[in-house]
Amino acid sequence: MSDNFPDAALPRDDEQGGCDVAQERRRVGSVSYEEAGDDYFGKRKLRRHAAFWSLWSLGVAAVISGDFYGWNLGLDAGGFGGLLIATGVITIMYFGLCFSIAEMSPALPHTGGAYSFARSAMGPWGGFITGLAENMEYVITPAVVVGSMGFLMHDVVAGLFDIAGAPWWNSPVTWWAVFYVVFVWINIIGIEATMRFTVVINIVALGILAFFFGAVLLSGKFDSSLWTNIPPEDGGSSFLPKGIAGIFPAIPFAIWFYLAIEELPLAAEESHDPARDVPRATMWGLVTLIFTGLGVLFLNTGVGGGAAELGTSATPLFDGFKGVFGDGTAAELLALIGLAGLVASFFTIIYAYGRNTYSLSRAGYFPKWLSVTHGTRNTPHRALIAGAVVGYVLAVVIYKWLAGKGGAAGQIVGALLYMAVFGAVISYFMQCLSFILLRRKYPNIERPYRSPVGEWGAGIAAAIALVSLISLYFNSTYRPGVYGTLIYFLFGIVYFAVSGRNRLVLSPEEEFAMTRGEHGRPQQEGYGTTHVADIDAQTTVKETPTP
Repeated sequence: MSDNFPDAALPRDDEQGGCDVAQERRRVGSVSYEEAGDDYFGKRKLRRHAAFWSLWSLGVAAVISGDFYGWNLGLDAGGFGGLLIATGVITIMYFGLCFSIAEMSPALPHTGGAYSFARSAMGPWGGFITGLAENMEYVITPAVVVGSMGFLMHDVVAGLFDIAGAPWWNSPVTWWAVFYVVFVWINIIGIEATMRFTVVINIVALGILAFFFGAVLLSGKFDSSLWTNIPPEDGGSSFLPKGIAGIFPAIPFAIWFYLAIEELPLAAEESHDPARDVPRATMWGLVTLIFTGLGVLFLNTGVGGGAAELGTSATPLFDGFKGVFGDGTAAELLALIGLAGLVASFFTIIYAYGRNTYSLSRAGYFPKWLSVTHGTRNTPHRALIAGAVVGYVLAVVIYKWLAGKGGAAGQIVGALLYMAVFGAVISYFMQCLSFILLRRKYPNIERPYRSPVGEWGAGIAAAIALVSLISLYFNSTYRPGVYGTLIYFLFGIVYFAVSGRNRLVLSPEEEFAMTRGEHGRPQQEGYGTTHVADIDAQTTVKETPTP
């Protein structure tokens, strides 16, 4: 039976996860909905604060660490030419994806973001699969970032204070715990503190990159021949040392220049004017990142040891500063300041996994206790803490596993990066597919912004996302991590099939989908407009209203 047609009312289970749900429960196709009273949504309040500059900073800051580290591993995978070509292709994908998101977000202004788009386009199963993939991306990505932060802090502290070895208080694992505690706490303080810190740290990170670019260009140390100093393999060239085939394993690292710019729709229910500000912030954020990414690719690779040495580094910007200023206190202090770029992404993606987890939990896809917000600060503190625990444990497990096999710091960061990209490209494909289906299924819903590249742009982006997913299996070094992420993904689907699908709630994302856009706009209507008793064939199949 279609998920848009109800079966029969079901007896209510006992209260789920300490949440306030009323007695009535109704099956709709393969899923069941429970009535949620005012108290349920009252315990899950968010506050509106963000405007254009906050959102632009949120989008740029989420990605900016990709210019500080991670991208450089693509030099080892495909050489300078392979990474450059991969970056060009991935830039096309992100234009198609971001234009699609810019249209969907103001039309479906929910914290659920990607899950919300897919829920209306493909039903509960499509919504859950998309939301789970994005959740994996956002929970794993901070673990990638904090990995590099820990290694950088270890190196900088050891250099500044001449510390030999790795005492426990200066080990990467200890630094990871410190960073998680501090920046999850700031996220819990409130949306106002989160957005203000985001704006400041984003400006600092961009300023550091601008200083680095100027230093490289004015120092006389820049040498373009360093781009191609990797010895070519058989059939390769100095530009493509691994040959054409090297382009594919470089794709995940090219994605790192942009990964997480798509998080802005998650701020829809905390924005004053999401219909106007989210599309503008998304597209201007992407343009900003194109300039910074190309600047890093060309200038950072052109100093120090060039592509050959940078390709395996866990701290490429630090190495770039040393290439300009030499070893010593000056380079180490600049690298310490450069930590701001990593902090920017770490902090803002913590925000992202908190809202993604919150929205899936509020709708019942994840355990409902995760979506309860702080009583006075109205932030999803439980979701923020839970994601931090998972991310930290994952980082430690990968660190111990690869360190035991003699893996370098760069390999540890790369393994986590591949795992994050796995979830990202699945969600990208599903979002682009959602865009195409929403254009066809809901042609008359209000769309304050329309994508200039339309369905064909989304289709090209979806195709590139699929190629990117396949490319993850080209690098045998990181393949075990990708397999592990796939297993986790499949376990999540099994959980939903066995349990989650029987405990859904009419959150704004579900309201919008069930009423075909007539309800589910929290900024205008608030929460809980549609009740379980309203779910019937007449409600769920009525024609899309004309705005």
